[in-house]
Amino acid sequence: MTSEHDRTQPVDANGHDDAVLPFAVEALDVRGRAVRLGPAVDTLLRRHGYPEPVARLLGEAAALTVLLGSSLKFDGRFQLQTRTDGPVAMIVVDFEAPDRLRATARFDAEKVAALGAGPLRTGDLVGNGHLAMTIDQGSAASRYQGVVALEGQSFEDAARQYFRQSEQIPTEVRLAVAEAVEGDGARWRAGGLLVQFLPQSTDRARLADLPPGDLPEGHVHLGAEAPEDDAWVEARSLVGTIEDHELVDPNVSSERLLYRLFHERGVRVFDRQEVRETCRCSRERVMGMIRSFTPQERRDMVADDGRIVITCEFCSRRYDLDPAEVEREIEAGPAQ
Repeated sequence: MTSEHDRTQPVDANGHDDAVLPFAVEALDVRGRAVRLGPAVDTLLRRHGYPEPVARLLGEAAALTVLLGSSLKFDGRFQLQTRTDGPVAMIVVDFEAPDRLRATARFDAEKVAALGAGPLRTGDLVGNGHLAMTIDQGSAASRYQGVVALEGQSFEDAARQYFRQSEQIPTEVRLAVAEAVEGDGARWRAGGLLVQFLPQSTDRARLADLPPGDLPEGHVHLGAEAPEDDAWVEARSLVGTIEDHELVDPNVSSERLLYRLFHERGVRVFDRQEVRETCRCSRERVMGMIRSFTPQERRDMVADDGRIVITCEFCSRRYDLDPAEVEREIEAGPAQ
């Protein structure tokens, strides 16, 4: 997932929050994207009052989703979703091109608390299940989904596995989340870097084949032993030097980080893409959902006070509806 741009921009000495910065290192045949999330991710995480481990996990998922979704070259939606047996049973992050981000998590507070206050791995929180990445252009025919099994690995490892298996593109991913003191209080920040090896030459583009699923037991897949390209080894090694604080420090811009990593090879940065936290929910969408229920199901939705109240899981906005008015709208049919 990469993006073509034809304009470069000067290096910015100051951090630029809530933005994605595409870049290319042509000498190494790599392209990538760096993301920094400040107010957007802080709003996402504080709105629901998530426990600290859950907030960090959702922040990582948000940064990864922006890295992947911001590469869409069309109006559409990229969604990252997990379903697992761990204390955090589900995470959903939506990125609607070109810049709209929203996210939510479902978790068992008692199970999260039982894990203790020490540093927790992603696997401790999500357990086993799957991570799905969905690209939706607005119709069933244009919908694509890739699935990765979650077996205790990090989101970074899951992303690498996805690209290796689904697209066979060598990919390196780094993610970081921190709660930093800024101004009058603490603020959540998240950041990430994605680098992909996209060689132009035929020789460099010849990758080791993935082992076939029907390989007889005891046989060695020789293709898997093909040496990695030196350019990709170098790029991946440089990315491996990134410290977490470099991805989230407001005083270290994405441009400065990229310069530190790749200045000897020459790095170009392209037009920055803004990111904003916003929800897709609306009264019209809520009514569309309610129309899918049977009359009895709609009657069961009426609370003791005689109202139908629906709260958006993403932004916590409450829709307080009059059941009689709902029925009149349904009888009148969808709004034109």
